[in-house]
Amino acid sequence: MKIVVIGAGMGAMTAAARLARTGHKVTVFEASDTYGGKLRTEWIGRFAFDTGPSLLTLPATYKDFFIRTGKPLGALCEIVAVDPSFDYRFADGTSVKFANLSRHHTLNAISNAFGKESAAQWNQVMKRATQMWDVSREPFVESELASPLTLLKRPRLVRDIFTIAPWKSLRAFADEYLSDQRLRFILDRYATYSGSDPRKAPAVLATIAYVEEAFGAWHIKGGLGTLATLVYQRCIDLGVTFEFNTSVAQITVVKGVAQGVRLSDNSQIPADAVVANADASLIYNHLIKGEKKKLRKVRKNLSQAGASIAGFSLLLGLRKVDSPSLSHHTILFPEDYDAEFDAIFASKLPVENPTIYICAPNDEQMVKDPTLESWSVLVNAPHHGSDGFDWSDEIFCRDYANRIIDQIQGHGISVRDRLESMTIRTPADLERTVHAPGGSIYGTSSNGARAAFMRAKNRSPIKNLYCVGGSAHPGGGLPLVALSGEIVANAVGSAQSVRPE
Repeated sequence: MKIVVIGAGMGAMTAAARLARTGHKVTVFEASDTYGGKLRTEWIGRFAFDTGPSLLTLPATYKDFFIRTGKPLGALCEIVAVDPSFDYRFADGTSVKFANLSRHHTLNAISNAFGKESAAQWNQVMKRATQMWDVSREPFVESELASPLTLLKRPRLVRDIFTIAPWKSLRAFADEYLSDQRLRFILDRYATYSGSDPRKAPAVLATIAYVEEAFGAWHIKGGLGTLATLVYQRCIDLGVTFEFNTSVAQITVVKGVAQGVRLSDNSQIPADAVVANADASLIYNHLIKGEKKKLRKVRKNLSQAGASIAGFSLLLGLRKVDSPSLSHHTILFPEDYDAEFDAIFASKLPVENPTIYICAPNDEQMVKDPTLESWSVLVNAPHHGSDGFDWSDEIFCRDYANRIIDQIQGHGISVRDRLESMTIRTPADLERTVHAPGGSIYGTSSNGARAAFMRAKNRSPIKNLYCVGGSAHPGGGLPLVALSGEIVANAVGSAQSVRPE
């Protein structure tokens, strides 16, 4: 078949390579001048920064992709374990470091920091998260998710429902198991992995904690953008054609069937199938004209889904100091975590005292001089736009950046006396560079038990149109978009197998 792919994000490229591998002619149209979507390692002067994802979990999703399309991933790059996986620091001056790939060491760290009872409680959380993962992995994560009705056929339905507890929020789950507020903060944070509010996001997001522990936290030498380059090169090796700086203006639909695309220069590109890696709201509200009856439900779901958390980030180039460097990942929690979610989801204002995430990779390939280090600093933020917050005010953004640096220094971490460069990236910047509406990192949030079913399905109601990437099932993040690429490639293949001669 002749297949058109809209966008060169990671979901799109993993789908494109798999489809090319099975003999299809695949062309990718990308509006920007590069590949990888949000996954980028950017050089600014003498410093390199991961400006999108800064951590690889579930590396098996990409190892499987590379094995099935050619040479293994391990032969192409150096993947290193991040240990400790996270250094959590709290407003009261206490801290705890979670070990990579070791519950035993993590529990010892919790016991030493917060007491044996707290460690025992965290162990119970992880046991329940393990059960949740076992139940949800195959039907929710690795497979197409058509509707809740498809789950009714499961033989252990009742037991599975009570394991996942879809009526329970992540916050309620944390309150049930954990008496220590600091551990509840850590569990709350997993809601932000999907851009959500822990008070509304489903308890099943606790599985992310299990996934991090069981499958590890990983870094790729030279920056995670290396992964995007390797996937792009695999596509090229398999014959995928890329057209950069080329915008798709419309998906051509005739009588409910996708028949190609129209480019911004009005060129018509016919296709037997279209794979769209654009945000779902752009696909259904802008790229497809009409089709009111077929798209009524999906458009309604998109209108009801709340925007995910956006991000305000600082890219800091620093001189190294004699004191011990930060861990690869450091999280600085505020005293009042709920104030952060109130600001983002209710007031839609920048957070006064946000949780601060610092990625400080000790990677000699990400600096031009061994006396330097690069930090990516991220705080959660409301999305950009008329229904969010206006992030276009440069004076405000610079003032806000300096307030964040002040808060980092308040934790005893030196910044100003060794700062070489600072670059600010706002939700408005993310919207402009990768066409993410409002700069929302994950498209729509997972607030509510039905959120997973309101996300765009991989098979569109429009025949021969498929959705891939972070705004489609199974969701955002490097592992999940790779799985979406596999799901879509399989869906296109199964549709081809039943095509009439």
